Amino acid sequence: MSERIAKPRTTAVILAGGTGQRVGLSIPKQLLKIAGKAVIEHTLTTFEKADSIDDVIVLMAPGYVPDIERIVAKAGFTKVTHIIEGGSTRNETTERAIATLGEGLAEGEDRNVLFHDAVRPLLSRRVIDDCVAALDRYQAVDVAIPSADTIIVTRTHGEDGEFITEIPDRSRLRRGQTPQAFKLSTIRRAYEIAAGDPNFQATDDCTVVLRYLPDVPIHVVAGDEYNMKVTQPVDVFIADKLFQLASTAAPEQIGEEAYRELLSAKTVVVFGGSYGIGKDIAALAESYGATVYALGRSTTGTHVENPEEVDDALSRAYAETGRIDYVVNTAGVLRIGKLAETDNATIEEALKVNYLAPVQIARSAYKYLAETQGQLLLYTSSSYTRGRAEYSLYSSTKAAMVNLTQALSDEWAGDGVRVNCINPERTATPMRTKAFGQEPAGSLLSSEAVARTSLDVLVSELTGHVIDVRQQDPTAEAGRASGFEAALAGVLDRQDDVA
Repeated sequence: MSERIAKPRTTAVILAGGTGQRVGLSIPKQLLKIAGKAVIEHTLTTFEKADSIDDVIVLMAPGYVPDIERIVAKAGFTKVTHIIEGGSTRNETTERAIATLGEGLAEGEDRNVLFHDAVRPLLSRRVIDDCVAALDRYQAVDVAIPSADTIIVTRTHGEDGEFITEIPDRSRLRRGQTPQAFKLSTIRRAYEIAAGDPNFQATDDCTVVLRYLPDVPIHVVAGDEYNMKVTQPVDVFIADKLFQLASTAAPEQIGEEAYRELLSAKTVVVFGGSYGIGKDIAALAESYGATVYALGRSTTGTHVENPEEVDDALSRAYAETGRIDYVVNTAGVLRIGKLAETDNATIEEALKVNYLAPVQIARSAYKYLAETQGQLLLYTSSSYTRGRAEYSLYSSTKAAMVNLTQALSDEWAGDGVRVNCINPERTATPMRTKAFGQEPAGSLLSSEAVARTSLDVLVSELTGHVIDVRQQDPTAEAGRASGFEAALAGVLDRQDDVA
């Protein structure tokens, strides 16, 4: 019987030597904040969560190593093992990484290494996993996407400017991204040979292998359009918007016994629990053994727009059960009409119920959730990506829920309190029926489907996410769209979607 061969360790090397000059900054661009965090923190988070990555090394611009040490310590990244200064060039930085990676390796031992630009914060774990998997067969791997643009080759003729000399066949052109992945022995050998070339110069590591180890095939893994590099000022704006619109796949559903184990003896407070999604969440949680307080205007007389009533409801739940693990707010109002023709009372109601109430609920719930390291679950609408005519108040307040979620998840992370936001596609609820009337059967999600996904999020470790619930698969109650693709799909096809 053959012995099982152990998989080599896989190290991600984050190349963060850029200075930020092209973005017009006085600090390295990898320290620029996007969506509330430094660019490099987003990048490190992706590798920290990737199961295929064992450890991480950061090569930082000279003078800024302490900044990265603070980010790593605050975020609690456990995979970062080395933070060292990079070189004056990309190649010199890679050489320093190779030297560090070789320390402590036994003779004949090899490892996988992925080199990634710190300023590509939108990298997906799918690309990481594909690169690591490809190293089971190949010694060098690049990541690339087809070029949507026609590429031209030019030559400058003095003061007359540039002229086209060639237009390559676009079907064979690819735009290179990172990570670039290698067997350590391969990239080390390529750089050893390159060191003997007095004219050595390369802008990326695959070029070094291609030039100095021409017999080593370089496999190409499919990248994605979102894996952009923050290089120009406009990239900062685009990346920030992509983070804002990003949605996350709903967690996988777990078995019945697992739900009971996770929810038994827990306390769930649901505001907006009189009907629709809130009522269904309450019923589901209760069926798995949770103590549930389903609060609503029409059933318990609870007005979410009244801070005192919110405080009283939470304090009563805590007094009776000794804990509050989950607070859910599905309450909302939707009034259709042109803003210029809307009276002050309607405007005030929309702002109080759709915006101020969630703020007050969050404020009041914090101390209870901090005690149990629980979760606050809010709800947005697919109209948050772009306001819709004739329900401007609803659209704008639902956009605020996304910002509130993202802000509070960061603010409360140190206390272990999770905050997430559900983004349902058009859902069959009494509120929607009242606003739009009866709609074709099968065109809407059921409130039960949204409630089920909501429960999955509550028992998960997610925080700071917008979770899409979409009816993509006609055979499924609720399709589980994921990532930036879902966000893009939403921008394109959400014409009048309101949960």
